[in-house]
Amino acid sequence: MRTHVTKGSEIHRAWHVVDAEGQVLGRLAVEVARLLRGKHKPNYTPHLDNGDHVVIVNADKVVLTGKKLDQKLWYRYSGFPGGLRSKPYRELMTSRPIEVVRKAVRGMLPRNRLGRQMLRKVRIYEGPDHPHVGQAPAPFEMKGRPTRAA
Repeated sequence: MRTHVTKGSEIHRAWHVVDAEGQVLGRLAVEVARLLRGKHKPNYTPHLDNGDHVVIVNADKVVLTGKKLDQKLWYRYSGFPGGLRSKPYRELMTSRPIEVVRKAVRGMLPRNRLGRQMLRKVRIYEGPDHPHVGQAPAPFEMKGRPTRAA
């Protein structure tokens, strides 16, 4: 009996389209991170990037549950004393919804060189259109995840 170790030449990447309309932000980020890491494949290897490419559409229609829109804050620090700026997610969702989704997905990935490499395979768009039609991405249906009305 031998253990199979996946080699770089054996990695095949597919393309998936995830519609974020009505999806809860954290649950969406978990599923996208799972696709980016390759955990849905039988040849998953933790130290290799064998995940797929993911295109997220309708990022501006993602849902935050509870009072997170007003209570959850996005912080930015300049490095100088008094340079901490914060903004509630309600403002951030109107001005930069792509960054909200990207930050949620990034938080679910490993915090090393491999995680940064995986994050480069996600493309996020505000509307329903994307320029990756040539790659023939398959629509990804989130299992057991009902959509919520905004």
